[in-house]
Amino acid sequence: MARNAKGGDAASAADRDVELLELYRRMLIVRRAEERLSQMFADGEVPGFIHLSIGQEAVPVGVCAALRLEDTLASNHRGHGHALAKGLDLERFFLEVMGRAEGVCGGRGGSMHIADMGVGMLGANGIVGAGLPIAAGSALAHQVRRTGGVAVAFFGDGAMAEGTLHETLNLAALWHLPMLFVCEDNGWGEFSPTSRQFTGDLIALAGAFGIDAATVDGNDVAAVARAASKVVAAARDGCPQVLRCVTNRVHGHYEGDPQRYRDPADLETLPNHDPLRRCAAKLGADDVAKVTAEVEDRIAAAVAAARAGTEPDIARARADVYSPCEAAHG
Repeated sequence: MARNAKGGDAASAADRDVELLELYRRMLIVRRAEERLSQMFADGEVPGFIHLSIGQEAVPVGVCAALRLEDTLASNHRGHGHALAKGLDLERFFLEVMGRAEGVCGGRGGSMHIADMGVGMLGANGIVGAGLPIAAGSALAHQVRRTGGVAVAFFGDGAMAEGTLHETLNLAALWHLPMLFVCEDNGWGEFSPTSRQFTGDLIALAGAFGIDAATVDGNDVAAVARAASKVVAAARDGCPQVLRCVTNRVHGHYEGDPQRYRDPADLETLPNHDPLRRCAAKLGADDVAKVTAEVEDRIAAAVAAARAGTEPDIARARADVYSPCEAAHG
């Protein structure tokens, strides 16, 4: 019996190592993709603005590890990690952010409006808190259609003072929606500490609507995955949930933001909280090196494919914006 128990423990430990390595691989894909985007944006290869989630990778990866293909999520302006963690193809991701016709949205969505219904990615959003009611609508669709799916709304702590959060919490509770609210609490709302914008507490706010809420270390991907597994299961049963993930924003509000409003001492401590560094410390050096090489090859191939993509023509750019006259009068 003792040998069997020991063998079982060893097998469980091996399984946990495999799962943790996979979580690390997914986080590294997000990290390396955004690091390349940062370089390409500085070189003028990426149109518009981009908002990077470097330092927050454990949250989307940990949460999405608990989701199924039929589950849906609504993102925000810092949504690259959400899209990639939910399964958006890496090559089509780069094609879209670079504005190419072969992108998942034909190059018209770009960084802040990327979406892929094929993997349940309802879209990123440039309006603070705007993804919350979209996710609620998706949760209602899951409920009415009896898909068994869950809708996830990712939002930053800068959205806690927005009326959309309060209204959506109310509807989710009233209608018993299969919905998970995930707050990526990095302490900032654009250029100001969140404490200067919202005087309440998210956990207490959820409680006011009768919604269960939990807080987790958002820089520990394994902890996020464990917490997400529990709250997703509860949400799937029609009990909306709130998960507050305490994390750190490494780059500024937008790419190129010099962050002069932040204490330099605070910026110096950020490497200590790095979710990839913390995860890698629990893995073998050889495994980390192998995964790193694989991911960097994938990123290089995706970037090369995106650079070879074609620019959308005017007709394609205007498609789906206006209905044809014959359709309007048919």
